[in-house]
Amino acid sequence: MINEKDLKKFSEQSNRIFEQIKRDMIGQEDVVENTVIAMIAGGNVLLEGVPGVGKTRLVRSLGRVFNLPFSRIQFTPDLMPADVTGTNIIVKDEKGNSKFQFQPGPIFSNIILADEINRATPKTQSALLEAMQEHTVTVMGNSMKLNEPFFVLATQNPIEQDGTYPLPEAQMDRFMLKLIITYPNLEELNKIVSITQVTMDEVAEAVCNAEELLQMRKTAKEIPVASDVMTYVMKLVMATHPDSECPATVAKKYVRYGASPRAAQALVSAAKVRALINGRYNVSYGDINSLARPVLRHRVKANFEAITEHVTTDDIIGEVIKELGHDTQTSSKDKNPKR
Repeated sequence: MINEKDLKKFSEQSNRIFEQIKRDMIGQEDVVENTVIAMIAGGNVLLEGVPGVGKTRLVRSLGRVFNLPFSRIQFTPDLMPADVTGTNIIVKDEKGNSKFQFQPGPIFSNIILADEINRATPKTQSALLEAMQEHTVTVMGNSMKLNEPFFVLATQNPIEQDGTYPLPEAQMDRFMLKLIITYPNLEELNKIVSITQVTMDEVAEAVCNAEELLQMRKTAKEIPVASDVMTYVMKLVMATHPDSECPATVAKKYVRYGASPRAAQALVSAAKVRALINGRYNVSYGDINSLARPVLRHRVKANFEAITEHVTTDDIIGEVIKELGHDTQTSSKDKNPKR
């Protein structure tokens, strides 16, 4: 069971992480917080945003702060699965005999940036599927474990869709969160330009290593969830299904099919981490509501009527929360005063 010492240590560690990331990232507080939550919870993140808004910089900063190896894979239509996982090559031993030797690909790292993942063919996209879910890579029948912690942050451009291959639902479901990175405001843009005039390099320092990150993950799993809150999570996920036993009114009108059971697992796991970051022993309704859109927006599929009426999945999720009666604003107790 978690104690006061563990709670204090977790809170202090997370504060140091955010302080260092802020040295490289201007604004985007929600994106940064949710990305760190996913890392600690052991999930993957799909990041959607136009080019040049800091997606790559965020991943490089995470690598520096957590002192973990980082690999970037630029997904293109001609990228092959072996370019991601690695392949067997022929080498000569000391006696001059030829033999096969496995040459690891960029997937064998702790933090993976899958840049513009929807530009690669489905065959190459599927190379990530096993790694994201099982944390293993299979090449020519041999399975190899990936180093822990393992985290994939995939990006996609929401504007240009020509020549892209939309991710299948099975792979979308493997992402714990889908985050939308927006364009900075005037003040943030001014700070970004001012900082990059001095140096383009990241200046964040390492404040957490792999062992400490895994310990934070272990601590988060021990956070209790009240039965009422757990029931609310189940109802929230079930309400997104138009044909479930307790569908929301908005789901029956605008949803083709709802979120998977993996969504409920992700929502609870991420909420536990968020509670600890904010210095609390237990998960609140505010934690669930705060994470509902990042967890559900890529798992809820809108129907044709929603598309024609310009109703987004975020709108649908917001209406589901309202209908369930827990659309409460985040209280002061739900905030972390140190950040």
